[in-house]
Amino acid sequence: MRRLPALTVDRGIGGLVLVFAVVAPFLVPQFWTANLLTQTLILGIVAASLIFLSAYGGMVSLAQVSIYGIAGFVVGNLTTNGNTKGLNLGWNPWWGVVLGIVIATIVAILFGALSSRSTGIYFLMITLTFAVIANYFFGQVTDLSGFGGISGIPAPKQIGPVDAHPWRLYYVCFGVALVLYALMRYVVRTPFGISLQGVRDDPVRMSSLGYNVRLHRTIAFAFGGFVAACGGVLFVWWNQHIDPASIQLSAVIDVLVIAVIGGLFRLEAAWLGAFVFVVLNNYVQRLGFWSLSTRFGTVIGLVFLAIVILSPGGLMGIWERLLSLAGRRRSQTPTAQAPLESGTVEPSV
Repeated sequence: MRRLPALTVDRGIGGLVLVFAVVAPFLVPQFWTANLLTQTLILGIVAASLIFLSAYGGMVSLAQVSIYGIAGFVVGNLTTNGNTKGLNLGWNPWWGVVLGIVIATIVAILFGALSSRSTGIYFLMITLTFAVIANYFFGQVTDLSGFGGISGIPAPKQIGPVDAHPWRLYYVCFGVALVLYALMRYVVRTPFGISLQGVRDDPVRMSSLGYNVRLHRTIAFAFGGFVAACGGVLFVWWNQHIDPASIQLSAVIDVLVIAVIGGLFRLEAAWLGAFVFVVLNNYVQRLGFWSLSTRFGTVIGLVFLAIVILSPGGLMGIWERLLSLAGRRRSQTPTAQAPLESGTVEPSV
């Protein structure tokens, strides 16, 4: 029996997921479209930026949420025009998108340049410092936000009121997630992406071969910031509000948990982890025993602990192990003996 390649199974499952994502608004209740699935796509984009840096650059960044928040605050300040905090400049939402992504990416370049010399726990702590600075900056600079945040952030008229047409924003988020995923897959196959993986594995050797290690890390961080910024724009359209609590330490940990649950070694894991996180966050409150409805942190902490112990590669790691196990079992099944070649003599008994 011919063994089905694991890659074929992977692509088949991926194709089914894409088909479901396309038709989901017609199959699931509006609550799922407007809240669970749209939020999964947005959080998945931010987690994918973290996984990109971790899997291909060897950098576990805790600054992705702050970059995502910077893009959201820029959009809020530029596009609102009412009784809310911020500058309320009333610009066209599309100009807010452009400047939000550009400014957040420039900040990501600065963050990347400052942290590119460090690795491991030192890199983690530096990016955590960036996250804390961003949180306190928007909390204390009341001209840009303050702790009350910015409300009534409008989506472009092509999307319309999100509450009235949730499927429009869902499809926008789905399209952006698909394009960013394809872009990340493309980047890791370019000469830059291959050399970045070399920097991840052995920076000293890559430096001796003439590669600029700091520049590679800075560019990778900037690209990850661009991806996170796109998620921040979608977030403020979906939530119509952003405040410093949106990028506080708990939000940073949430994105890290999403990435670990899905798996820090594959981009697809970002959306898988986000889906599990969002579903648990919404439905654990309906549990009527052990007071779990008020202890989501305990539940997600137990899930996180179980994943780390059972599969350091996350849920995608479990999936890959199942495929490998199925492949070994298929290869061990007896097959019919091949016919003797012409000209050979069958051994006598």
